[in-house]
Amino acid sequence: MGSSAGGNMVYHAALRALDLDLQPVKIVGLIMNQPFFGGLRRTESELKYNNDRIVPSYAADLLWSLALPEGADRGHEYCDPMGGGSHAEKIGRLPTSVVRGYAGDPLVDKQKEFAKMLEARGVRVIPQFIDSGHHAVEIYDPKFAQALYDDIKDFVRSVAAGEQVNQLRSIM
Repeated sequence: MGSSAGGNMVYHAALRALDLDLQPVKIVGLIMNQPFFGGLRRTESELKYNNDRIVPSYAADLLWSLALPEGADRGHEYCDPMGGGSHAEKIGRLPTSVVRGYAGDPLVDKQKEFAKMLEARGVRVIPQFIDSGHHAVEIYDPKFAQALYDDIKDFVRSVAAGEQVNQLRSIM
């Protein structure tokens, strides 16, 4: 699980882990809370919330200029996973994934695009897009924090229950 840039890291780390033998560990679910993705073009939500207090466009631009490999632009796979990149063929092997976002987040359109891209590649996606809130709202508002915790708990229980069923089927 990861939030914001951590959500981006969850995605990229999971892609790399697909080819590793992690036994006895088995990754059965991913939680990407407000993953911080971008791209070459500004989305409607980025334009609408250009001067957002948490993620203003100029700050996102600066962060990407510092985080991307030298010479790379925001079309790079670290920033914009919709282009596929070097791991495009692996995406469909990712486990069940929660993608969360809030209506007042400049990044919400990119998060929705990301969830649709995962689904189109065969990943079981549980989209959780809330009609209010903003980037990192659960840090500031206990109601949003509790809702996030409850959603995480429900997801973990559901993938754990599904994994138990799979284990029973494999020994029968």
